[in-house]
Amino acid sequence: MSERKAPAGTIGWVDLTADNATELRSFYHDVIGWHSEAVPVEDHEDFVVGPHGGQPMAGLCHALPPNTGIPAQWLVYFHVDDLDASIRACESSGGKLIRAPQGMGGSRMAIIQDPVGAVCALYQQDQETRT
Repeated sequence: MSERKAPAGTIGWVDLTADNATELRSFYHDVIGWHSEAVPVEDHEDFVVGPHGGQPMAGLCHALPPNTGIPAQWLVYFHVDDLDASIRACESSGGKLIRAPQGMGGSRMAIIQDPVGAVCALYQQDQETRT
């Protein structure tokens, strides 16, 4: 995710969580030309991917903790100013909380489902990042 403050409503990141992210990085290298870089996560490595020589654009994550239970799909992360308020608005507008808020460094994220079943993540940057 970006270390600069991003306006609420913008897309900050995308990831794909799957049973074998290692195989997927080869697939996306062959199909799109993405380069991958390993990122340590607990007892395994996930990957950030993007064009050769460019900034990472997405993540390829194993369906292991802390990503257990996330559906295998490209998950878009939308920036919000107040994660708790956005979750309340989601639920009061017919959506569902799929994954409760969790920390990501000093930031927080949650996964929601809209009234028609589409899934996305909400991401609130920490206060230090936002200044």
